[in-house]
Amino acid sequence: MASSQCFDNPPILSSTSGVGSVQELGGLKTYVTGPQDSNLAILLISDVFGYEAPKLRKLADKVSANGFLVVVPDFFYGDPYGDPIDPKLDREAWRKAHGKDKGCEDAKTVISALRSKGVTSVGAGGFCWGGVVVVKLASSDYIQAGVVLHPGRITEDEINEVKCPISILGAEIDNASPPEQMKHFGEILSAKPGVDSFVKIFPGVNHGWSVRYDDDNESAVKSAEESHEDMLDWFTKYIK
Repeated sequence: MASSQCFDNPPILSSTSGVGSVQELGGLKTYVTGPQDSNLAILLISDVFGYEAPKLRKLADKVSANGFLVVVPDFFYGDPYGDPIDPKLDREAWRKAHGKDKGCEDAKTVISALRSKGVTSVGAGGFCWGGVVVVKLASSDYIQAGVVLHPGRITEDEINEVKCPISILGAEIDNASPPEQMKHFGEILSAKPGVDSFVKIFPGVNHGWSVRYDDDNESAVKSAEESHEDMLDWFTKYIK
């Protein structure tokens, strides 16, 4: 079952935010930003609130400024998770309708579409729901590196299947991906030959801090920006 933290603090969605544009890619509406002719691409996979979240698009623009073609697909087909205090919302029904295995298969379709456009190296970054999808992708040859930020529930078996460089950025206050578990995953990954890994726990922050922070909270902004830089450093190291 997903942690309630995954559904807390929803952003105000806006289809017009960001400097990029919405295009169709692999059959999905996708926010696309950055140099269209780049052969290096970053796939960002949203949390449950979807691809229209302004801070996620702002982050996509920031990553694209480093020469990457960045794509943020609508894996929820126009049905992101709504207002968590709405009594009519059925959280479990929503989760069943938007499974992470389906998200992984959709992501592979998007990546194949990128490859057909000349992309030669792909990194994937995921947040909460999207973090689980990235771990699943990391067991395949579809991506060359992955970054997961405050992921949803990941199993030890899934971590054991990882075969590309992966970075895990976790929150100190997180009952979906507790720090102790993230550190344990780091120990498993460190023992895997030929797989580079990095695990970092951010102090004093909650699940979702990297894309659902308060702009008026200087400390929150600083922690979010630090996670963005860590993600970008990982992609710069491996996506080339």
